[in-house]
Amino acid sequence: MLKNINPLLNGDLLAILADMGHGDELVIVDANFPADALAQRLVQLPGISATDTLDAVLGLLPLDDFVDTPAAAMDAPDGRPELYTEFDRRLAQAEGREIPIELVDRFDFYDRTRQAYAVIATGERRLYGNIILKKGVLRT
Repeated sequence: MLKNINPLLNGDLLAILADMGHGDELVIVDANFPADALAQRLVQLPGISATDTLDAVLGLLPLDDFVDTPAAAMDAPDGRPELYTEFDRRLAQAEGREIPIELVDRFDFYDRTRQAYAVIATGERRLYGNIILKKGVLRT
């Protein structure tokens, strides 16, 4: 255990977050997502929700403020899932500003996941519990 580090962030995940560079993408996915088939680097957090994982990651990962939408989610066919409202709230809380979420087609989301630096597979059971985060820089 480390002081001031969310215990969900295990050693593998901490190393990934530290090794990522500006513009690299991290994908947090739900239990239904084909993470193992698409990920270059995969961290498993079974039994943990996507929202708890998002909170833990955002406690350390700065979002890219050089782009209009440093977060993306899958465009659901039946409208915007309620879970995205939770994503909105947590992103704003972590960054101290509203963070728009880009909605992308399912297969474009898969393509971005293939290109992402890493994927965190959670135990999230709510549908569309998937979000892409683009890493930013720390400003002095």
